[in-house]
Amino acid sequence: MALPKWNEERTAQLIELVGNVSPVDQALVAEIATALETTNRSISSKLRKMGVDVELASAGATKTFTEDQAEALGAFVEANDGEFTYGEIAENFADGHFSPKQIQGKILSMELTGKVKPTPKVEAVRTYTEAEEDTFLALVAKNAFLEEIADALGKELNSVRGKALSFLRSGEIEAIPKQRDVKGKDKTDALEDLGDVSAYTVDKLAEVLGKTPRGVRTMLTRRGITIADHDGAAKKAKTSAA
Repeated sequence: MALPKWNEERTAQLIELVGNVSPVDQALVAEIATALETTNRSISSKLRKMGVDVELASAGATKTFTEDQAEALGAFVEANDGEFTYGEIAENFADGHFSPKQIQGKILSMELTGKVKPTPKVEAVRTYTEAEEDTFLALVAKNAFLEEIADALGKELNSVRGKALSFLRSGEIEAIPKQRDVKGKDKTDALEDLGDVSAYTVDKLAEVLGKTPRGVRTMLTRRGITIADHDGAAKKAKTSAA
C-alpha cells in the first residue's frame, strides 16, 4: 500500500504537531506517524528535509507510553471532556511526566482530540504581510534573484534569504532563489542556513544552493560534511591523510 504523499495540508499538520520541539525524539515521531497514518521513517525523513533535528531511530526503541499509562490517559481525557488543553493535561496527568506534544500525539493516535479544550492561538509577529508573501512567491515563480526580491519588497537580503528558507521548509517553494552577486562568505552562509543537511542528496543541495553537483561535492568534502549520497567526512579524512 502506497504511503500518503506530503502535500501542503499534511505538511502543515506535521509542523503543528512538532511545534518548537527540538530535537524530535522517536517516541514523538511514532505518535505523529500514527496520527498521520504513515511510517516513522517517512516522518523522520520529512522533518530532516525541513531542517528539523530528529533523534536517530536506534535511540528511540522505548515507547513513550506504557499500556497502563495510555489507558490512564484515555480515562483522564474521557473524565474531563473539554475541560483541559493539551498543555493543561500535561500539567495534571502523571505528575507532569509527559510534554504537551507527547500528550497531543498520543491523544491524536487514540482519536480523542474532540475531548480536548482548544488551545488559544498565539498570534505570531509577522515580518511579512500576506501581500508581501504573495509578491515573494510570485517573484520566485519567475526565477527572480534574491536581490530582485529584496528590492521589490524593500527588505534586507538576509531577511529575504531567511524567508525563502521558511518557504522551503513549508514546501511552498522547491528551492531557495539564486543570489546574483555571490561572495565567498555568502556561499558558506547559504549552506549553514540549511541546518542539518544529512538527509539531502547532492543533486538536491545543488538545486537549493544554485551550484553544480561537482561544486557541491567539493564543498562537502572540503568541510567534511556527510549527506545521503556523499561521505564528505570520510573523503576529507582520506585527503588529509594522503
